[in-house]
Amino acid sequence: MTATAAAEADTAVPESSTEAAATADGARPKRQPRYHVVLWNDDDHTYQYVVAMLQKLFGHTVEKGFTLAKEVDLQGRAIVLTTTKEHAELKRDQIHAFGADRLLARSKGAMSASIEPEPA
Repeated sequence: MTATAAAEADTAVPESSTEAAATADGARPKRQPRYHVVLWNDDDHTYQYVVAMLQKLFGHTVEKGFTLAKEVDLQGRAIVLTTTKEHAELKRDQIHAFGADRLLARSKGAMSASIEPEPA
């Protein structure tokens, strides 16, 4: 190694400040708390509606959407996503804005959803 290369290596800057902090004290940076997006059951939406909504808003496959729709129907609720608080709030709001089920005349609006902290 040349003297110039050795000098540059001594003054190299870590890739990120979190990397430097993690290396300096041996602790890892804390990750953001995670939140569940919970979909709640009702009698005003069909399985077809739920599957289509989960495909469009969450990118779930038809199979995954059907599994979650069945869980909502049988258990009264289903966790459809676990993510950061801000992203969970966005997805909850998108569920609320998805609209009524056009296959059921009694459907007056979107399904209910909420967010809750993931247990530690």
